[in-house]
Amino acid sequence: MYTVEVYKDDKRSKRGKRFITKVDTQLSTPESAIEEAKKSHKGDKYHFSAHKTYVTRKNIMSGKEYQERYDTPVYCSPSAESYWSM
Repeated sequence: MYTVEVYKDDKRSKRGKRFITKVDTQLSTPESAIEEAKKSHKGDKYHFSAHKTYVTRKNIMSGKEYQERYDTPVYCSPSAESYWSM
């Protein structure tokens, strides 16, 4: 499973591009996931980046490994000290 982030050229921002959307796919390779996202976003001003949807992380309190979305904020992740500091 891959998630494709779609960006569009935008000279008004510092990075020169702005985030448009995320497309979750059930495809097994990043190349095929990007091709799937390109079908709905036509044009040469779009940029695509593919990420594995779920990554394996380690809970720092129990030491157990678990699956978590790649874009989970640090303060919401049991793998980070800031999650347990409150």
